[in-house]
Amino acid sequence: QVQLVESGGGLVQAGGSLRLSCAASGRIVSINHMSWYRQAPGKQRELVARIYVSGSTNYAGSVKGRFTVSRDHAKNTVYLQMDSLKPEDTAVYSCHANAISGAPLFLDYWGQGTQVTVSS
Repeated sequence: QVQLVESGGGLVQAGGSLRLSCAASGRIVSINHMSWYRQAPGKQRELVARIYVSGSTNYAGSVKGRFTVSRDHAKNTVYLQMDSLKPEDTAVYSCHANAISGAPLFLDYWGQGTQVTVSS
């Protein structure tokens, strides 16, 4: 099993910055990619950013140029640097990993989520 623990959420004013961290632990054989998702009240969960083992990244259009995803392979940790935050960024942000743990296949693992609130 793989456990994901997020940290770094909180309350910030519009225009401010926050940095989220997600540490993966447990029996980790290989991680294909790690991602950040978010879900605002009354909305569907959306992919915010993803980073692959190759280092390539994907971003939602709404955060491109403002958010940066990075990964420390040695620590199995992924970060999300969020700058120029807007009230519409308010959501629960969850960490996701696609990884091999026990059986030889990639499975999806999720963190518990951390609240990010941006005040106007």
